[in-house]
Amino acid sequence: MRIMVMDGQGGGIGATLIKGLRETMGNDLEILALGTNSIATSRMMKAGANRGATGENAIVRTSQVVDIIIGPIAILMANTMMGEVTPGMAEAVCSSLARKFIIPLTQEKVRIVGITDEPLPHLVNEVVKLIEKEYKHV
Repeated sequence: MRIMVMDGQGGGIGATLIKGLRETMGNDLEILALGTNSIATSRMMKAGANRGATGENAIVRTSQVVDIIIGPIAILMANTMMGEVTPGMAEAVCSSLARKFIIPLTQEKVRIVGITDEPLPHLVNEVVKLIEKEYKHV
């Protein structure tokens, strides 16, 4: 199973996700860190990703060859993260056939109705449990 974790800005959400996946599922997963900038990619690599890449072309290409994409909701919206998520990135992620596990955290002027305001550690735990369940069915 190949998992793409995408994040931008400081890469904190992506790093937390990767760390949680590694702690729970060990090194059996292939985790690819895709950052909208090099700082985000570097932070995710330090958290335990197998490989990492930065920028639009890397995100567009990788999103088409992975089984799962994980990231904050901003990865689905063009021009988010202060413009770091390009329209091409958002389109590639949305149109990918990969399953998507989206963390409902955003600094954008978007409010997701019906979602509780859980702290990041709780959301990461939920995603890790879902990935673990998904992995057992492969």
